[in-house]
Amino acid sequence: MTIIFFLVICTFLVAWANGANDNFKGVATLYGSNTVNYKQALTIATLATLLGSLCSIFIAAELVKAFSGKGIVPIAGDPVLLLAVAAGSAGTVFLATFTGFPISTTHSLIGGLCGAALVAFPAEIQWSILGSKLMLPLLISPFLAIIGAALFYLILRSCRRYLKIEKNYCICVGDCSSEVMALSRQEALAIYQAANPTITIADEVTCREHYPGSFVGIRVERLLDTAHFLSACLVCFARGLNDTPKILGLLVALSAFQIDPRWGLAGIAIVMAIGGVVNARRVAETLGKRITEMNRGQGFVANFVTGILVTCASRFGMPVSTTHVSVGALFGIGAAGGGAHKKVIAQVIVSWVLTLPIAGLIAGLCYWFIN
Repeated sequence: MTIIFFLVICTFLVAWANGANDNFKGVATLYGSNTVNYKQALTIATLATLLGSLCSIFIAAELVKAFSGKGIVPIAGDPVLLLAVAAGSAGTVFLATFTGFPISTTHSLIGGLCGAALVAFPAEIQWSILGSKLMLPLLISPFLAIIGAALFYLILRSCRRYLKIEKNYCICVGDCSSEVMALSRQEALAIYQAANPTITIADEVTCREHYPGSFVGIRVERLLDTAHFLSACLVCFARGLNDTPKILGLLVALSAFQIDPRWGLAGIAIVMAIGGVVNARRVAETLGKRITEMNRGQGFVANFVTGILVTCASRFGMPVSTTHVSVGALFGIGAAGGGAHKKVIAQVIVSWVLTLPIAGLIAGLCYWFIN
């Protein structure tokens, strides 16, 4: 019973760390493009993720089985093994969260499973199943996101230009308390060149790009903001749908005590939400502000591609990482729009590479120590 108690505690720690590191990934584009402020973005993310988490038990059962280790290790469901996996995953994700790097909870769970299994029974791990069912989707998904986001953005940008929907830029001339003018790119540049010493740039929210005109009788700006908001909700919902059953897989040992898994699901969903509310700020700044510069149109594209990929993966039991997909989409947008911050992107990739060995090391040491 002592092992079961610590397994439940560590599983909830994984859920807390997952919420802290992953909660903002769906709304990072809303925050980064200044469509909403931090608190508004956090509220949207928490509610949409909670809804996805509660729906996951009905349509993502295959992920629970995969992350319990069934078919991959010979004694899947062993509480000691699952406790070591949970400890490795929680420790790794907490470390990344406090340093501000968006890593994959999925990746940390797989690393923990590998590390604990290598200590427990190294010769009996089903590496082929591990590679095909878990690692392959993780490796492919960010490349699909990069390509999909870049192509979709270029297509939508071409359509916007074809429909002659222009972007206006707001600048303040002289005192920023005076009226803000909406100007085209050429007009803004002409004023800047003519009166460079007197130009003052307003705050980011005031000076974000505006889209005048209408499409099928609806203001383009309102249409874009609505689509961007809905796409952010889709990503958060998809993340809850995909991540919650993975964490629930750590609690399969409780089935021996005839405990309804829906109670574990509800607890994980609530703890994920709390972790996101309390500890999401550092990762939010990295995702929203540091990876790439973006406007609302680019944010919508990144969210739309992420939401579609993660939702489809959840439906077919493919454990893709919402982190890899969402950050991959931001990479694609940055590459297509020319606003990517390469140094930050390189740092994020390094954190991804380190996730597996760190989680594996912690889990392996925990398994050895407990036994």
